[in-house]
Amino acid sequence: MNIITAISCLTLVLISIFTTAYFKPEYESAFEADQQCHFEMSTLKVDKPNLGCDHDTETRQWLLFDAERGNQPAEVIKRYKY
Repeated sequence: MNIITAISCLTLVLISIFTTAYFKPEYESAFEADQQCHFEMSTLKVDKPNLGCDHDTETRQWLLFDAERGNQPAEVIKRYKY
């Protein structure tokens, strides 16, 4: 019985650790995410001139996207969660 309890506790702890690590934001504020998005946009602008950054307030992230897709929606290149 003690082994089963120990395994159950260990499993719950591991699930908690992985869940926290997965959902932890990359940046502590919208300002930091904004700065990083615009910095990377400026460094990649030579290869892809139609890049843009947009703030998605519902999901609390900045999106680096390529708008040059013809009749298709923009392609999200990178997400900056905060």
